[in-house]
Amino acid sequence: MSMNPKSGNGARDRLRIAIQKSGRLAEPARALLNACGLSWRESRDRLFCYGESLPVDLLLVRDDDIPGLIRDGVCDLGVVGRNVLLEQDIALRSEGGTTAFREWRALGFGGCRLALAVPEGWAWQSPAQLGSTRIATSYPAILRQWLDGQGIAAEVVELSGSVEIAPRLGQADAICDLVSSGATLAANQLKPVMTLLESEAVLAGPAAENFGQLWDDARGELAELLLRRLDGVLRMRHSKLLMFQASREAIPSLLPLLPDAEAPTVMQVDGGDALALQALCHGAVTWQRLEELKRAGARGLLVLPVEGMLA
Repeated sequence: MSMNPKSGNGARDRLRIAIQKSGRLAEPARALLNACGLSWRESRDRLFCYGESLPVDLLLVRDDDIPGLIRDGVCDLGVVGRNVLLEQDIALRSEGGTTAFREWRALGFGGCRLALAVPEGWAWQSPAQLGSTRIATSYPAILRQWLDGQGIAAEVVELSGSVEIAPRLGQADAICDLVSSGATLAANQLKPVMTLLESEAVLAGPAAENFGQLWDDARGELAELLLRRLDGVLRMRHSKLLMFQASREAIPSLLPLLPDAEAPTVMQVDGGDALALQALCHGAVTWQRLEELKRAGARGLLVLPVEGMLA
């Protein structure tokens, strides 16, 4: 079922976001939305959170259900793994459907990769070795698309769980599974040899060319407000405000040491040659970096956290 998000279930004045009820993306998703100024009152069955600070509600569901809920117009946006979103999108299109949802923002948590892994005893050289093998996976659509692109004729063995033990049970010769640290693979005498997808949590929504075209009721303005706040929070996550003083002559040596900073604010100090600078840095401000700035002529270096920013 494909639904035009503008027609949806009729005009609504509240935005509905689906997130994982439990699992590794659940708490980080709530924390991120909370950092955007959202707060909720949770229902007794813990399946719905009513937005209090803004008319933005949460549905607490299984992550595999989120793309379908977006497609059917049950929710407007969702926080889901890129691997889940892409798997369902490829499967839908392979059955003759059209793209019903898409990634709107990468959210910077829940990082992992979808990788091919083979027994440790294999002398791995190239993907061509996978010809005529059986590969176990919970992501058959992504794997089939990759195999077709490589021209490899391998059998895809679809499993819903415990993929890593398939070779030991004789169900498969290799696997394609999500990998974080690699410890589970090593425990099952497997080694990763190819990465098919770099995944993380993403903000997903209906497919459209422009985010502002998704809804023509109150949800459109709420969604754009949320996206602005998300961008601000994500941008500030690792940002610091750097403040220091320096002589005017030292500025040409100092500015190249701030490649990740926005244009510094420069103020004259007491009408003399000394200048006070403050720069918003979007990279790590390490001790080594501070020492390099000091050697270049900075003094009174001060690093401050940034609580929020709205462009």
